[in-house]
Amino acid sequence: MRDRIEMTDNEQVNYHRIAVAIDYIKLHFKEQPSLDEIATVVGLSPFHFQRLFSDWAGVSPKKFIQYLSLEHAKKLLKNNHATLLDTAHETGLSGTSRLHDLFINIEGMTPGEYKNGGENLSINYCFAESPFGKIIVASTNKGVSHMSFEEDENRALFNLTSRFPHAKYHQVVDKFQQNALFIFQKDWSQIDQIKLHIKGTDFQLKVWETLLKLPLGSLATYGLIAKNIDQPKASRAVGTAIGKNPIAFLIPCHRVIQKSGNIGDYMWGNTRKSAIIGWEASKVIR
Repeated sequence: MRDRIEMTDNEQVNYHRIAVAIDYIKLHFKEQPSLDEIATVVGLSPFHFQRLFSDWAGVSPKKFIQYLSLEHAKKLLKNNHATLLDTAHETGLSGTSRLHDLFINIEGMTPGEYKNGGENLSINYCFAESPFGKIIVASTNKGVSHMSFEEDENRALFNLTSRFPHAKYHQVVDKFQQNALFIFQKDWSQIDQIKLHIKGTDFQLKVWETLLKLPLGSLATYGLIAKNIDQPKASRAVGTAIGKNPIAFLIPCHRVIQKSGNIGDYMWGNTRKSAIIGWEASKVIR
């Protein structure tokens, strides 16, 4: 019996190709390289490279370039106070319209809204008690945008407001928040009555949507989630997406455990994760 897991020769070759591709994209993303160009660098046809990269990285080469471009643009807008036109050109985009599309498709807001820190955004929030400790819930006029377990109200509010420092915050309980909090008392099948207003990458949203389909009291592995979104080799990327879940409990990332059966990490504490899993199991037994 082998005492370690080893990669096959083919897997090693593929890993090397993906590593070369990622390094190339990181160096040249401002040039917005084409699929054909990157495929040539690693010695594959565009079709095979697209499939191989998506399997290993969890996203397509185009999306990977977009994510790098977005992060670069965000740094320029936040730290250098650059104009939208300068930011577009410095990121390798042809103009502000492409910069606008990039932010809307991935970040869920315009570059102007990001630059002003949510200046025109109005967010309601409230604190409440749950079976698993204190919780903060926030909502826009479209739905619940944030839900987090936090015993310290000052810290909870700081974490909320740091994302959009210029937004207008109101400590007001609204219908969106009430419906979200009622989930602790109602049957989980009524989750579709809760409106969410969240932003994320296409991959993140796909993972979070898959989590919403996990039945009450059930558990899944990272590998199973990856398989369910047709990215069977993207377990690590799935874990990263789950770690960025902005809506505690409602998007049930607590139902995802390691293949070994270990509970695994949880943004709001492993003890709380174990308690939630046990609580939900008791609901099903009844």
